[in-house]
Amino acid sequence: MATRHREDSVLEAKKAKVKAPPMFKVLLLNDDYTPMDFVIVVLQKFFSHSREKATQIMLKVHREGAGVCGVFPRDLAATKVEQVTGFARQHQHPLRCVMEEN
Repeated sequence: MATRHREDSVLEAKKAKVKAPPMFKVLLLNDDYTPMDFVIVVLQKFFSHSREKATQIMLKVHREGAGVCGVFPRDLAATKVEQVTGFARQHQHPLRCVMEEN
Protein backbone atom coordinates (compact mmCIF):
# COMPACT_ATOMS: atom_id res chain seq x y z
CA MET A 1 0.00 0.00 0.00
CA ALA A 2 1.10 3.53 -0.62
CA THR A 3 2.13 5.93 2.10
CA ARG A 4 0.95 9.50 1.84
CA HIS A 5 2.74 12.47 3.30
CA ARG A 6 0.62 15.45 4.26
CA GLU A 7 2.39 18.26 6.01
CA ASP A 8 3.57 16.69 9.29
CA SER A 9 1.45 13.52 9.28
CA VAL A 10 2.12 10.14 7.73
CA LEU A 11 -0.67 7.73 6.84
CA GLU A 12 0.26 4.09 6.74
CA ALA A 13 -1.84 1.11 5.80
CA LYS A 14 -2.50 -1.34 8.62
CA LYS A 15 -2.13 -5.00 7.85
CA ALA A 16 -5.23 -6.99 8.66
CA LYS A 17 -4.58 -9.87 10.99
CA VAL A 18 -6.08 -13.05 9.61
CA LYS A 19 -6.96 -15.60 12.23
CA ALA A 20 -6.17 -19.21 11.37
CA PRO A 21 -9.26 -21.39 10.93
CA PRO A 22 -10.19 -23.61 13.87
CA MET A 23 -8.82 -27.13 13.58
CA PHE A 24 -10.72 -30.32 14.36
CA LYS A 25 -9.50 -33.73 15.52
CA VAL A 26 -10.94 -36.72 13.68
CA LEU A 27 -11.29 -39.68 16.06
CA LEU A 28 -12.15 -43.34 15.69
CA LEU A 29 -14.16 -44.85 18.54
CA ASN A 30 -13.79 -48.41 19.78
CA ASP A 31 -16.51 -51.01 19.39
CA ASP A 32 -16.61 -54.75 20.02
CA TYR A 33 -17.36 -55.79 16.43
CA THR A 34 -15.15 -54.00 13.89
CA PRO A 35 -12.06 -56.11 13.10
CA MET A 36 -8.70 -54.57 13.93
CA ASP A 37 -7.46 -55.18 10.39
CA PHE A 38 -10.38 -53.16 9.00
CA VAL A 39 -9.47 -50.21 11.26
CA ILE A 40 -5.89 -50.37 9.94
CA VAL A 41 -7.18 -50.31 6.35
CA VAL A 42 -9.33 -47.25 7.14
CA LEU A 43 -6.37 -45.41 8.67
CA GLN A 44 -4.20 -46.18 5.64
CA LYS A 45 -6.86 -45.45 3.02
CA PHE A 46 -8.40 -42.24 4.37
CA PHE A 47 -5.60 -40.77 6.49
CA SER A 48 -2.51 -41.96 4.55
CA HIS A 49 -0.86 -43.49 7.60
CA SER A 50 1.85 -46.11 7.21
CA ARG A 51 0.99 -49.62 8.36
CA GLU A 52 3.05 -49.09 11.52
CA LYS A 53 1.39 -45.78 12.42
CA ALA A 54 -2.06 -47.18 11.59
CA THR A 55 -1.39 -50.14 13.89
CA GLN A 56 -0.34 -47.79 16.73
CA ILE A 57 -3.52 -45.72 16.35
CA MET A 58 -5.69 -48.87 16.12
CA LEU A 59 -4.18 -50.18 19.36
CA LYS A 60 -4.82 -46.83 21.06
CA VAL A 61 -8.47 -47.01 19.93
CA HIS A 62 -8.69 -50.59 21.21
CA ARG A 63 -7.07 -49.90 24.59
CA GLU A 64 -8.29 -46.38 25.38
CA GLY A 65 -11.63 -46.26 23.53
CA ALA A 66 -10.65 -43.57 21.01
CA GLY A 67 -7.72 -42.53 18.86
CA VAL A 68 -6.86 -39.43 16.84
CA CYS A 69 -6.55 -40.08 13.10
CA GLY A 70 -5.56 -36.53 12.19
CA VAL A 71 -6.24 -32.82 12.69
CA PHE A 72 -7.90 -30.87 9.87
CA PRO A 73 -9.91 -27.71 9.10
CA ARG A 74 -13.66 -28.13 9.71
CA ASP A 75 -14.72 -28.96 6.13
CA LEU A 76 -11.97 -31.51 5.58
CA ALA A 77 -12.61 -33.13 8.98
CA ALA A 78 -16.34 -33.42 8.22
CA THR A 79 -15.55 -34.98 4.84
CA LYS A 80 -13.21 -37.53 6.44
CA VAL A 81 -15.88 -38.47 9.00
CA GLU A 82 -18.45 -39.00 6.23
CA GLN A 83 -16.03 -41.04 4.10
CA VAL A 84 -15.01 -43.32 6.96
CA THR A 85 -18.59 -43.80 8.18
CA GLY A 86 -19.81 -44.59 4.66
CA PHE A 87 -16.95 -47.03 4.03
CA ALA A 88 -17.62 -48.80 7.35
CA ARG A 89 -21.35 -49.11 6.62
CA GLN A 90 -20.61 -50.35 3.11
CA HIS A 91 -18.57 -53.16 4.68
CA GLN A 92 -21.21 -53.71 7.41
CA HIS A 93 -19.10 -52.58 10.34
CA PRO A 94 -20.38 -50.34 13.17
CA LEU A 95 -17.11 -48.32 13.31
CA ARG A 96 -17.79 -44.77 14.55
CA CYS A 97 -15.81 -41.77 13.42
CA VAL A 98 -16.34 -38.34 15.00
CA MET A 99 -14.74 -34.92 15.02
CA GLU A 100 -14.15 -32.46 17.85
CA GLU A 101 -12.56 -29.05 18.02
CA ASN A 102 -8.86 -29.17 18.75
